[in-house]
Amino acid sequence: MPRGNPSPKLAITVDPDVHEKVLEAATAEGISVSAWMTNAARRALLARDGLAAVAEWEAEHSELTDAELAAARRRVTEQLTSASRARST
Repeated sequence: MPRGNPSPKLAITVDPDVHEKVLEAATAEGISVSAWMTNAARRALLARDGLAAVAEWEAEHSELTDAELAAARRRVTEQLTSASRARST
């Protein structure tokens, strides 16, 4: 019996152009295809959860305005820029 908590396996089929790009991305990041796919799935699930949270908030408080969305985009851009600068120093 395997020790610990072995990861479950999935068999998936992807379009040929996606397959090639996944292989290239995994190689570029120096990780296995399994690790790359797991990371991609985590990011997709996080985005999905975030969108669901926004929809829930909007259902209770009304839709975010264009001005509120623009302000949020600016804050995210500023944070990403700051993080990128911090990594490059």
